Amino acid sequence: MDVLLKIDDVAKQSGLSKRTIRYYEEIGVLPSPERSEGGTRLYRQEHVEYLKKIMIVKEVLGFTLQELQHFLSLKETLESQRAEYKKVSDPKEQKEKLNEILAIIDDQLEIIKQKTRKILSVQTELATLRERANAAIGRIDEEISKT
Repeated sequence: MDVLLKIDDVAKQSGLSKRTIRYYEEIGVLPSPERSEGGTRLYRQEHVEYLKKIMIVKEVLGFTLQELQHFLSLKETLESQRAEYKKVSDPKEQKEKLNEILAIIDDQLEIIKQKTRKILSVQTELATLRERANAAIGRIDEEISKT
């Protein structure tokens, strides 16, 4: 039997606030859970796992909510295409489905490449600032040693 969780339990397990969970549901990042007769949200463990994956993508890749929504929609499309591929037995149709899957994967990889370029740009800027600060300290040390 599938255990139904209230939002408090989901918040504790996912590490997110109840407000964030509701917001993610409102903007479509999190699929809406079923509700009790009284209107209480009833989540499943899959919701908790999904939220944990969202947090990893957000934290590791530094996605904005808009980027996250786009990335997750690609992921859902990918899952759908994979399910369709499994149903097809004709080699030509299989190839077509695989090409569609590859296009989605390429889109996801491009999103990650763009994010990586931004991160590397910030890293380069910080490394340059560190070099300039160290050079300034070196000049100051030389001036101090002359006096």
